[in-house]
Amino acid sequence: MRDPYSVLGVSKSANERDIKSAFRKLAKKYHPDQNKNDPKAQEKFAEINQAYEIVGDKEKRGKFDRGEIDADGKERFQGFGGGHPFGGGGGSSGSPFGNQSGGPFGGGATEDILNEIFGNMGGGAGRARGRSGGNPFSDGADPFGGAQQRARPQKGQDAEAKLSVTLEDLVSEEKRRVHLPTGKTLDMRVPKGVKDGQTIRMKGQGFETVNGQAGDALVTIEILPHRLFKVEELNIRLELPLTLYEAVLGARIRVPTLEGKVEVRIPAGMSSGKSLRLKGKGLPDRNGTRGDLLVTAKIMLPEGGDPGLRALMEDWQDTRPYRPRGPEFN
Repeated sequence: MRDPYSVLGVSKSANERDIKSAFRKLAKKYHPDQNKNDPKAQEKFAEINQAYEIVGDKEKRGKFDRGEIDADGKERFQGFGGGHPFGGGGGSSGSPFGNQSGGPFGGGATEDILNEIFGNMGGGAGRARGRSGGNPFSDGADPFGGAQQRARPQKGQDAEAKLSVTLEDLVSEEKRRVHLPTGKTLDMRVPKGVKDGQTIRMKGQGFETVNGQAGDALVTIEILPHRLFKVEELNIRLELPLTLYEAVLGARIRVPTLEGKVEVRIPAGMSSGKSLRLKGKGLPDRNGTRGDLLVTAKIMLPEGGDPGLRALMEDWQDTRPYRPRGPEFN
């Protein structure tokens, strides 16, 4: 660890306000969220945190200035003395090597300032983890020959978000933009076969910790209702209004699909309620195989009635009667 004053860019005579101001400025500049493409940003950010843990704390700063602790916050060996065979210059337990609880980062004022700058970023965005037990050896080794111990990286909190999609989005290859509560913005492709209310997990896109592993992003899909299409599993149904003469004579009509309009041929004598099937124009399953679009005829009479049509129907009723209903309606 370099001299903490040099790391923060302040002189040894700097007051608390100047030190705090320097730390805030550097924390904003080197925070990993602001430097995603800089692999050294996290290392620099941790160094800034550690420096402020020393000179931003009045008691630790005094000890450092008097040479009682080093730049990592570890007590320096003061020699033997007192009634104890190892002297009284060690830590609270009497050890000549001292014991710093919480490690060189400690939490405290550093975390408060980082939370003030970046907000509570779930799981301690401003908390740098020290080595376990505050061991004065920088490599974490036990001075009496024990096994090397290192703190396990802490995983950040998961970030939850909702993505509203249309039926058109479910068949499109274009990515949709997701805004996460971490402040990140992601472009994601809607998975094939996704269901309404399903949650998609995006690894490592959640809240971050300084020396730990980022949490995940949990994106819940909301499929919006469509004004034209009704979903029936993988199939979708479209109700197609027809005039009486289109139904009787047949016609070619442009109908909407999820990917634009296509022309379909309406056969002569198309009854209301009958459907045409357009293969592969429905929704995809997980393998990308798509259902069908069912185009269902709905015969519409002219609004307000028509005298000529009425006269024709009266003639038909008398001369060409037919039964559209079965015996179950008798």
